[in-house]
Amino acid sequence: MVGCRVFLRTSSFKPVSTAGTIAIGRKLADLLTPPRLLILRGDLGAGKTTLVKGIAAALGAAEPDEVTSPTFTLVHEYSGTLNDKPVKLLHLDLYRLDAERQLDSLGLEEMRTPDAIVLVEWGEKFKSIRKHADGEIVVTSTGGDARKIEVTLN
Repeated sequence: MVGCRVFLRTSSFKPVSTAGTIAIGRKLADLLTPPRLLILRGDLGAGKTTLVKGIAAALGAAEPDEVTSPTFTLVHEYSGTLNDKPVKLLHLDLYRLDAERQLDSLGLEEMRTPDAIVLVEWGEKFKSIRKHADGEIVVTSTGGDARKIEVTLN
């Protein structure tokens, strides 16, 4: 593409415990300036929600034990602050959805406000989310509570 540049920032982390995964989430919060839409990729039980626990805690939006997977509700919304500014953290889990048309009822476009960080588990299943994503976080279990977390932001 002529005149078009994509800047990617990539980081990799290898926490060896649940507490370590939460700590990485706390560190990542500083990089997630709104507005931001990120896909959270990883197998079931890989630690995606555990990572969100750390992000929510760093934003002062929720304590880690208050953050749960929105598998059945699809969306959890938290309010916090980042750099002394209000921020909304929206955590979506689209595992149970199969078709793009099912996204319409969620109002994903309305969620993408200037003060929002939207983290979407299983977002890679949907072309419309991949198209609008500002990057992705891939969480891979490497045995026990150890994880590999790869973050790519554009």
